[in-house]
Amino acid sequence: MKKNQGNGNSMVISYLTLRTAIGILGIALPIVVSLGALVIFRTGLQGSISGYYYTGMRNVLVGTLWATGFFLLSYKGYQPIDNILSNFACLAAVGIALFPTTPPTGATNQQVIIGWFHLGFAGIFFGILIVFCLHLFTMTDTSDPTRQKLQRNIVYRVCGYSMIAFIALLVIYSVLENVLPKQSIAALAALHPIYWLEAFSLVAFGVSWLTKGEAILKDKAG
Repeated sequence: MKKNQGNGNSMVISYLTLRTAIGILGIALPIVVSLGALVIFRTGLQGSISGYYYTGMRNVLVGTLWATGFFLLSYKGYQPIDNILSNFACLAAVGIALFPTTPPTGATNQQVIIGWFHLGFAGIFFGILIVFCLHLFTMTDTSDPTRQKLQRNIVYRVCGYSMIAFIALLVIYSVLENVLPKQSIAALAALHPIYWLEAFSLVAFGVSWLTKGEAILKDKAG
């Protein structure tokens, strides 16, 4: 009996650690690539996180995306839909890495097409993460959830709706680029809105998975 309990505890710890690792990668990515580019390569803030593909931090960006994909592939939820969505999220993360964003200048037609694939995979990736936050993570197998579980559900919903808001702002900004005068767009671009909105989205993603791994608001023993 004790042996089975030990195996169960090891499995729980493994799943919690996996979720925590996914969360850490999400939060760390925008911080590591921007600070690394600045400190090591003296490269200023890029227009987007994906734009670091064309800096000295390319390998870090691609490696983090592959690592995130691997962890998502290894993740096993409570229901088949968890596993299916995490597998698709893995494919999307790998797709983001394999199909880089369009370079800011001098892009060829092929690079523009690849950039569209990049956007498509990014949309799928964040769409699945939002489903995790708003639906799968908030589910419970008991009619009397703990106080910490209820608090975690609040965190999941805040993270999920935050990602929706940030992505909506990204879409609005992309539309405004074709509407506003060039001087206004140049003034907005100087603030790096795409980078910050992507960074905030990744932080929300990371916080939700850290919470799922009970690194935040862990249930009390007993």
